[in-house]
Amino acid sequence: MFGRLSVTEVVIIAGNHDYLKRDSYYRTFSWVENVHMILSSQLSAVEFPQHSLAVYGLSYSSREITEELYKQAVPEGQMDYKILLAHGGDEMHIPVKKEDLLGLGYDYIALGHIHKPQQIYPGRIAYAGALEPVDKNDTGIHGYIEGEIKGKGCKTVFVPAASREYVHMEIFVDSRMTGYDLKEKIKEKIEEKGEQHIYKIILIGQRDPDTIFDIRSLDSFGNIIEIVDNTTFAYQFEKLEAKNRENILGRFIESFRGSKEGSIEYQALCEGVHALMETRRG
Repeated sequence: MFGRLSVTEVVIIAGNHDYLKRDSYYRTFSWVENVHMILSSQLSAVEFPQHSLAVYGLSYSSREITEELYKQAVPEGQMDYKILLAHGGDEMHIPVKKEDLLGLGYDYIALGHIHKPQQIYPGRIAYAGALEPVDKNDTGIHGYIEGEIKGKGCKTVFVPAASREYVHMEIFVDSRMTGYDLKEKIKEKIEEKGEQHIYKIILIGQRDPDTIFDIRSLDSFGNIIEIVDNTTFAYQFEKLEAKNRENILGRFIESFRGSKEGSIEYQALCEGVHALMETRRG
């Protein structure tokens, strides 16, 4: 596929997931002329004299590298423009500091390892992120960075390119809502955001204690991978306590008096009251 590119040169380094094992296909694959694989674990450069450009980088030879290898990765050579491909950024995968990178003298540093795009230093250092989201927690826009170096300085722009996103969507529930109402609300929200995306639905708010949502029936478009029910039961605790002061239900509610809505204590109060009410009904 890279060979189909007519005017583009491709430079590749191996990261921690595809590090250069002894039997790595990177070592034996016959790349086409416009693809340049840096196989060295030491800083190396691929030069493009027609552009007076050198692209530097190194490949991982193990899954974890804790040394700050880029701290002294100063470019050498006679090319006017210099770009660094750098993979890592956390304590187990070549730790980096923005200040160290800025002082190295590159026109641009293209970072990899973190899946979400982020600017470390505008126009100089950035994570492009993954072209497409890779798991359900990899939310947000994905794409690539397009850059241009002319004279002094580099201009960059992020270009969204992913065909779909993972979206974590909160749906507010109230005590009047039925299962049908909830399904229609989820359907409406997905239609607004986009049916091409993949959703994790998080239910919040309060629901009627007698209402049981059939989670399996709430996916109208077949693009919901998870539904988390964080709702609480809409009990009127003060009234329940007043009516049950002399029994276990009243004493239980009293022991959680002052619990703030949304806290672990409040959740325990809701679950405990619901369990006691169910026992009473039984």
